[in-house]
Amino acid sequence: MSIKTNEIPVGVVGLGLMGCSITTCLLMAGHPVVAIAPISIDMDHAESRIRAHFKKAKEEGMINEDPDFYLKNLRISEDYSLLKLCQLVIECTLEDQEIKKVVYSKVESVIANDAILASNTSAIPISILQKLTLHPERFFGLHWAEPSHTTRFLEVICGELSDIAKGEYLYELSNFWGKEPTLVRKDIRGFITNRLMYAMYREAFYLVENGYATVEDVDRACRNNTGYWMTFVGVFGWMDLTGVPAYHNVMKDLNPTLCNNTGMPKLIDDIVKAGGKGVSNGHGFYNYTPEEAKMLEETFADFTYEIRKLALKYPADIVKRRLKAKEVDKTN
Repeated sequence: MSIKTNEIPVGVVGLGLMGCSITTCLLMAGHPVVAIAPISIDMDHAESRIRAHFKKAKEEGMINEDPDFYLKNLRISEDYSLLKLCQLVIECTLEDQEIKKVVYSKVESVIANDAILASNTSAIPISILQKLTLHPERFFGLHWAEPSHTTRFLEVICGELSDIAKGEYLYELSNFWGKEPTLVRKDIRGFITNRLMYAMYREAFYLVENGYATVEDVDRACRNNTGYWMTFVGVFGWMDLTGVPAYHNVMKDLNPTLCNNTGMPKLIDDIVKAGGKGVSNGHGFYNYTPEEAKMLEETFADFTYEIRKLALKYPADIVKRRLKAKEVDKTN
């Protein structure tokens, strides 16, 4: 498929944390971008946040040009009519169906009938959201991971009424965004990655609340085992690499003991009811001073670039690439 990103205007509606990083990613890929702020306060910080992303990206060697080279293709506004020429519009607003419905109405009143509309939702099934639109067949989920401009992750999700051909187009297009995308052809709540992660979160709460380990213990175990290999291979690849029969044997006895609670874990419920938000206000599963919170965010930004380099060094088809290179060496 021949795709020229500079000829594909893209709109982003919502300029919070993820809206800004998604905008950064699209600009890096060469798209002209119209970024709409649904609330006026977003106008105050969006450009400075996006500029900071580009500055950091250049420092890390991810891009070669100065921020202004990319920002010349960006227009930030509260005027939805500027989305008129966009061939793709990505909604990045709060996880509230009523808010999204209002946004979709404003977007669809100006974009062409063949333009694609997508949501960055991570919680609401696409099959539900697309029924809030005039043309559900052109509606999809584009589930990003923060920071969107450095992570390789992207899920393209089809709803029950989505045109699969348009989903395949988004899948191809997202490769130009530096992604290693997944096309979810059948909609399910949470999609793929959230269903896997939340199963792990639930078990983590179970272990802590029942006295098997502390929060620190669970985090340490995850970092040094699951987190150690996850960037290299996925769940099934890891079982292949380390021996499928072993997992078959363990599952027979372990699966019946795993947590299957459907209620809210008390640990997280207590934190939220007490006003805890995590790093943003210093109170979560851990407590943070303002200095610690700032340093953790800065350190995570450094980590995202380092882990990206590692992931690029070991892509999904690394074995095929190495075998091909070996064959070429033999013929030379």
